[in-house]
Amino acid sequence: MSSKIYITGMGMISAIGNNVAESLASLENSNSGIGTLENIRSRHKAIIPVGEIKASNEELTAMAGLLPEQQSTRTALLGLIAVQEALKTAGITDIKEFRTGIISSTSVGGMGTTENHWYEYLDKEKTGPWLKYIEAHECGDSTEFIADKIGIKDYLSTISTACSSSANAIMFGARLIKHGILDRVVVGGTDSMTRFTINGFMALMILDKEKCKPFDSDRQGLNLGEGAGFFVIESEKSAKGKEILAELSGYGNSNDAFHQTASSPDGAGAYLAMEKAFKVSGLKPTDIDYINAHGTGTSINDLSEGTAIDKLFSKNVPNISSTKAFTGHTLAACAAIEGIFSVLAIKHNMIFPNLNYVNPMTELSFKPTTTLEKGKKINHVLSNSFGFGGNTSALIFSRHQ
Repeated sequence: MSSKIYITGMGMISAIGNNVAESLASLENSNSGIGTLENIRSRHKAIIPVGEIKASNEELTAMAGLLPEQQSTRTALLGLIAVQEALKTAGITDIKEFRTGIISSTSVGGMGTTENHWYEYLDKEKTGPWLKYIEAHECGDSTEFIADKIGIKDYLSTISTACSSSANAIMFGARLIKHGILDRVVVGGTDSMTRFTINGFMALMILDKEKCKPFDSDRQGLNLGEGAGFFVIESEKSAKGKEILAELSGYGNSNDAFHQTASSPDGAGAYLAMEKAFKVSGLKPTDIDYINAHGTGTSINDLSEGTAIDKLFSKNVPNISSTKAFTGHTLAACAAIEGIFSVLAIKHNMIFPNLNYVNPMTELSFKPTTTLEKGKKINHVLSNSFGFGGNTSALIFSRHQ
């Protein structure tokens, strides 16, 4: 069994970049990826800004190194691109060298594709190349597609707990390593933009018609995004001799069971998740140098999360920001994408800005960082991800000593 969880690889794609390097450049230069919806037919196209990846499915297929006839759902393609980068940075060329698994997460699965072919499917007389996408509707299909393309056979699993999904995938992978079941695990999440999510969030009335402004007193809601983020996490045995990007030192999950979509106003679930993460890590709140907040920009979430943070840190909150004004809320992928940002913060000693913030929330003691900060050594980062149904998760990333 391994007592430590080492991060040796990471890969991502989102509205601010097709890989980790491009994403870091966007973060450093405050280049937001929030803009106009282009790839989806929607009646809301003109009124909601989104964090959309400006590439067609055909272009993503080519980026993944696949033949046109190998095209899959957008969710699966985004995931494969991110996983390929993560494996490359981890220097993994032989999947079979160690016991390797994949824990992927998604909330929409192949819905972004199947929703375009539903009426064709209902017409029993029709057949066509679209028929293969009907079976790709369920969440596990993207995991199986990615695993098949990269050759993982030892262990596959899919997690879908809304916006905490990839945090829970990362935690599950860490547990598999700590219990000696696997030596290394590809962990993360992927989600594409769909009409289903756009319409669903419109029905909840929590989409901002302008660029979102997390933790601002005048916040009006979130911006949806799409993307994928994956880590390669390894045991001490399989990581020997490799560059260690960071350690996953702590993790925690809880469920406040307060409401189907809303966070508890007192932040009970968020507090418990963070408390558990500190217990696993052995760290104290005073050890944290930066908090990458869930910070969606909705009225309820920012108050709930902020209240929990104030309570846990006794109103002595370290540097904090939400990066969702860069990427949009990427749903199941957000924890992995923001986990990558957390590792980049450690690696480059940076604190990324909370874009669009102007007016402080009177209910909270802290104000988020609004400009890129460099120079302060970042050893430990707390990253929060909270999902519908009160499923809340927290991760702690630490500098490798």
